[in-house]
Amino acid sequence: MAWPNPLRSRDEHTRTYWGYTFQLTDLHLTQEQSKPLKFSYDRLGEQALERLNDISPPPRSALPRNSSKYAEGISETPNNSPKRDLYLLLRDNSAKDDVLGALWEKVNTVPSWVDWAQIARGQEVFYRYGGPCLTGLAFQSLLGGMGANRVVEVLARTGGFSTKVARHRLLETTQHILQCTNSIQSIQPGGAGFASSIRVRLLHAAVRSRITKLAHQRPEYYNIEELGIPINDLDCIATIATFSSTLIWLSLPRQGIWMRDQEAVDYIALWRYIAHLTGTPTDFFETPAKARAVMESLLMNEINPSETSKILANNIIKSLQSQPPGYASQSFLEVNSRWLNGNELCDALGLGRPSIYYWGLMTGQCLFFMALCYVYRSIPYLDRRKIAALRRVFWNVFIKGEHGLQGETTFDFKYLPDLHKTTQMEEPEKTGLKQAGVERRNLQALVMGCGFFGLSIYVGLKIVGRLANQIIHFTI
Repeated sequence: MAWPNPLRSRDEHTRTYWGYTFQLTDLHLTQEQSKPLKFSYDRLGEQALERLNDISPPPRSALPRNSSKYAEGISETPNNSPKRDLYLLLRDNSAKDDVLGALWEKVNTVPSWVDWAQIARGQEVFYRYGGPCLTGLAFQSLLGGMGANRVVEVLARTGGFSTKVARHRLLETTQHILQCTNSIQSIQPGGAGFASSIRVRLLHAAVRSRITKLAHQRPEYYNIEELGIPINDLDCIATIATFSSTLIWLSLPRQGIWMRDQEAVDYIALWRYIAHLTGTPTDFFETPAKARAVMESLLMNEINPSETSKILANNIIKSLQSQPPGYASQSFLEVNSRWLNGNELCDALGLGRPSIYYWGLMTGQCLFFMALCYVYRSIPYLDRRKIAALRRVFWNVFIKGEHGLQGETTFDFKYLPDLHKTTQMEEPEKTGLKQAGVERRNLQALVMGCGFFGLSIYVGLKIVGRLANQIIHFTI
């Protein structure tokens, strides 16, 4: 929910898009400035992928159904054989090939602007605001991001956002974030977050290469001239922005939480380094001002929901409906989306309109998050304990847990673009599980918040009344 600012002054540079108002500056990208970024991409990553495929061809399950190699019946990797891990292949063969060596050297060369102490602080920021961050990533960064009509045309062609797999896809993204924020060692060269970032980079190269080849075979499958190269530089910049800038200046404030200035600087620095690892242009995240401007530019230039946007957004809602650990209803998921993205965008995405009861529950959730975050961050001892606890809890629930990934993924190429494959509107997955879940907690928080507010008013009135009586008595 966008909080109105009655003190905001408006002039010829004021712009409002999808309920968000900002001032246009020289840092913002115009459509003309954005266009070249739609046709540039991580060429080194794609060249390295081609070398890796020569060294270790993809297993049969990673080949498209219309591939000649698939038709020839190449045997799949035996069940007792390890999965093909592109990161390990890159590491182990970097000294044997110039292209692989160039990529390996690039990712292992730490940029001069990296300050590891600052990166570590940026990692802590994520857990300091853990619950609101995960809520923002799911319902604004991911679901709200479905309003980007160019990007969804790539996502729809992978089949990775059907109701059967969208939740798993979201958990994989969560794993990447948790690995990148687990510890300073995890994001440094050789760490788990470092490795997963390289895997994501090579996965993007695989999807880009596959869709581009299919578009050359059948131009109507994907219009490169209109949509740009799949997973281009602008798309990758948008991904980093949704994980960083959007959380800082949209998701958290709309939940009643504002980062401190230094926290924003540190968090942007963390994601700038992740951008470096994933082959994304980093200059746009050089400062918080630039990072915010690119977020606002994307909101202004790229968000324009299509019919495909509606399909993917609704599939995400249905894939999360009544699922652990929150067991949230469809209406509560929709109110999360509307609170964070606004009614204008959610109407364009075809989401339902929940009753006032669910808006009350969302209010309770925000009160719960605000109390938790502000109290804990104000006491250093509690802040440290909370950060350490959430690092364990998030990993155990989303990665190791029975209802999570049940083990780490290596971001292999599972969702294959195919000439005959696109994502359709689907029904929610039925689990047979019924739990009170997050909605009961939010109702309790709302009741307690209202009770505290009412008690505060009562006490305040009593104090004012007593002061008034004393003043009157004194004047008499």
